[in-house]
Amino acid sequence: MIGTVREVTPEVDAGAVLAGAQFVDAFRVEIGAAAVNAREACTRMVLHGPRWIDALIRLRNILVSPFGLKTSGEGAPAPGGLIGLFPVLSETPERLVAGFDDSHLDFRIVVDVAGTAADRRVTSTTLVRTHNLLGRSYLTLIMPFHKLVVRSMMGRIAEPAR
Repeated sequence: MIGTVREVTPEVDAGAVLAGAQFVDAFRVEIGAAAVNAREACTRMVLHGPRWIDALIRLRNILVSPFGLKTSGEGAPAPGGLIGLFPVLSETPERLVAGFDDSHLDFRIVVDVAGTAADRRVTSTTLVRTHNLLGRSYLTLIMPFHKLVVRSMMGRIAEPAR
């Protein structure tokens, strides 16, 4: 059904995207005949999400800054620029890979657009590799919010561009 977000089995090659990832999940939304490429799908997810997600990100940035963790927009310039706080690492019309490496964990989001012109779908896969106790603790703390946030963000892809 168009616009319905559901959890699916991840189909990305985790070893190629983020070798050693300890956490991988994926969500998919059917978008029908919408002409959306991977960048547009990621932009709709990240930049046009609900305000409560923006508030969570601001809170996260406040809470992690004393630990020396990266906050929105920090770090080396990305080859494909930024979409929200996510540096774009690689991109084709069908796949965009964004993410960053930090002292506590490395994170990637893969946005894939597939299907026929009349029956398109977007899949968002999250991969995380932790480095230490702080990374494992951080991942444990955000997991209750992760699925809710991703589902809500992906619901924006099927909506007309704003």
